[in-house]
Amino acid sequence: MANELNRREFLGKSVGAAGVIASTGVSSNARASTEASNPKKACLFGMLPEKLSLEDRFKLARDVGFEGVEAPPVDEAEAEKMRSASDRAGIRIHSVIFGGWGAPLSSGDPATIERGLKEAKSAIHGAKIMGADAILLVPALVDANTGYSDAYKRSHENVHKLIPYAEEQKILICIEEVWNNFLLSPMEYVKYIDDFKSPWVQSYFDVGNVVAFAWPQDWIRTVGKRIHKVHLKDYKGGPGLFGSRGGNFVNLREGSIDWPEVRKAFAEIRYSGYMTTELGGGDEAYLRDVVARVDKIFAGV
Repeated sequence: MANELNRREFLGKSVGAAGVIASTGVSSNARASTEASNPKKACLFGMLPEKLSLEDRFKLARDVGFEGVEAPPVDEAEAEKMRSASDRAGIRIHSVIFGGWGAPLSSGDPATIERGLKEAKSAIHGAKIMGADAILLVPALVDANTGYSDAYKRSHENVHKLIPYAEEQKILICIEEVWNNFLLSPMEYVKYIDDFKSPWVQSYFDVGNVVAFAWPQDWIRTVGKRIHKVHLKDYKGGPGLFGSRGGNFVNLREGSIDWPEVRKAFAEIRYSGYMTTELGGGDEAYLRDVVARVDKIFAGV
């Protein structure tokens, strides 16, 4: 296959990706250090009050204690505005929460795949303009019309098609584990990422997404160094002795997650990149409370 890399090619291509990874604190040197520094706090752009101007939204994120913002996918003109406003506010857009639900790369419809690839490339281009280093990608959707094995094969083939462009733009494709009936174990998730044999495909780990059926600290330790971005949210409920217990998403530190154990797991893998809160929006007081909750998580309490 054209996108498969032999060892020499892989090592050569790894040089560029290593620079991107190092910029967010997950380089091999960082992992070899005896002490892991704290990750960086970030929030979704959508959590910031819509009534404020673009620049003031970024300024508020900075003032309440966030160090980065994750942007939605936007067109080129809006991406330029977002980059300019974030630069003036003194806060970085570190990632684009692209997704991929609308035109899944696991579809059996060629027209849907064509649209999905086009939208993903647009998100990569937008991320480059905004100064981010990654996009979040939901690679597949298993449902009544798309079987698991087909979703795995089709999505893998189609994500492969994005790698050359991602490498050209120096933007990582970060695969998220999410409620798409796909990649349901950490070992399968690891294999899916590793089989690309590309440093431009990494993990976007969402702490809250696995709680309904597993334990996030287990996933973190298994996925390890592949984790390049993290979403923080909490979930009340979770796996029981004979299967999952129903639950719902709640504010940070109000659910079933063992946050001290999660923090310990991230420290063990030397993760010091961005952790982005994926919560509902609110005013300044609400955002300051979110930051205080994240600080407690970082402190291991």
